[in-house]
Amino acid sequence: MNPRVTEFQCIMPLDNIPSVVKLGILSNERAAKVPHYSVALELVQERRDLKHVPGGLKLHQYANLYFHARNPMLFKRKVTAATLCVLRVSTEVRHIDGVVFADRNASSDYVRFLHPRQEGVLDYDAVFALDWRHANDPIA
Repeated sequence: MNPRVTEFQCIMPLDNIPSVVKLGILSNERAAKVPHYSVALELVQERRDLKHVPGGLKLHQYANLYFHARNPMLFKRKVTAATLCVLRVSTEVRHIDGVVFADRNASSDYVRFLHPRQEGVLDYDAVFALDWRHANDPIA
């Protein structure tokens, strides 16, 4: 694993912590069955609802983690930052059967889903970039 990846991260409302302690970090599909608060953007969730990981499950059947929580989703939620937390998750979860990496926002039309053994193709300079805007390149 790239040495810059020392943990995975999960962004969620502080109010969800008791549920996470009891049930773990859940997929969107499983979370829908228990009381919780969501920080998800509805438009993104609609796109994710249509996604299927090739050779795998529907995207909403996976629990989502980030390589780096300082990302566009957290930026979109900056006004609610005082109510959010970032959970640190061991990189050892990559060894759990069925784990899939995405090389960009998983709802993107350009996303590639990878087996953890393929993580070497990820662009870690982009993952840990200070700015993700590319005005002249929407795919980037």
